Amino acid sequence: MSYNRRVSREVSVGNVKIGGNNPISVQSMTTTDTRNAESTIAQIKRLEAVGCDIVRVAVPDMEAAKNIGKIKAGVNIPVIADIHFDHRLALEAIEQGVDGVRINPGNIGSIEKVKAVVEKCKERNLKIRIGVNGGSLEKELLAKYGSATAEALVESALGHIKILEDLDFYNIVISLKSSDIYKTLEAYELISKKVDYPLHIGITESGSVKKGTIKSSIGVGTLLLKGIGDTMRISLTGDPTEEIVVGKEILRSLDLLNDKIKVISCPTCGRCNIDLINTVNEVEGKISDINKNITVAIMGCAVNGPGEAREADIGIAGGKGEGLLFKKGEIVRKIKGDKLVEELLEEIEKY
Repeated sequence: MSYNRRVSREVSVGNVKIGGNNPISVQSMTTTDTRNAESTIAQIKRLEAVGCDIVRVAVPDMEAAKNIGKIKAGVNIPVIADIHFDHRLALEAIEQGVDGVRINPGNIGSIEKVKAVVEKCKERNLKIRIGVNGGSLEKELLAKYGSATAEALVESALGHIKILEDLDFYNIVISLKSSDIYKTLEAYELISKKVDYPLHIGITESGSVKKGTIKSSIGVGTLLLKGIGDTMRISLTGDPTEEIVVGKEILRSLDLLNDKIKVISCPTCGRCNIDLINTVNEVEGKISDINKNITVAIMGCAVNGPGEAREADIGIAGGKGEGLLFKKGEIVRKIKGDKLVEELLEEIEKY
């Protein structure tokens, strides 16, 4: 199966480019009170440390909007202002130097208010993300379709897009999220055939870290396999750094991100002769900062290990008191059991 990515136009968000042939970016949203700049900056710093590309902050009032400048000055990644209904908050956030806004033009009042925001975004070449959500659709669309169907989500998005296009604004990113995987997939497939704007993908309100990871992996992974998606957020009820870890791992699993070593390991069975779980955790922890586009295999036994992991560049397979080092499925040498991890790490460094 080959990966054929949907063709989309390119939009800039600070120093990150979305769409076109650019890498798929992973973003999150802070859970701190944006009115508290120090705690918000501290959380964004933690997000940066795990590879967050773009961060969104809630802007519920003018105090929060006026804090954007201070927050921007303390972080290194682009900051998006998340705004509902009040266009004045968008204008203030833009004045404070935000890198983009998430606002639905159909929900902020008169066309004059929309135009004021659009003109400010044009001046600074900022993007606007239209974020349609199954839980906040317009009443007339819910009445028309009976529920938040995929068609309803798309019609809502197209309505917001038209408002911006009528104002000669095209620096747009679109998202159409539902907590229902099937509706989300259908909505993104429909919109991808109607417009060429970059798509921000995700499953909204997906749940706890464990359950939400599974749900998001299915939904987001399916969209990516279809070539749909230019930026993404994994919405989890938990520490926002978890969203980045999961998002990046989804991309690595699909070979859409080659920033770190990929580790594969067997599920273990009765033939396993080493403490495989702790060995895998130890190796992953020690190579987490190594940027090499290689695959490392850690297998529980020498019977099937080298053969099953022949696609790996390098690996080890456990045995009684000793193990095997192999490369591309070919055994290189035996290693004493207590030296397996040490010598594997040395080989990774030399590879």
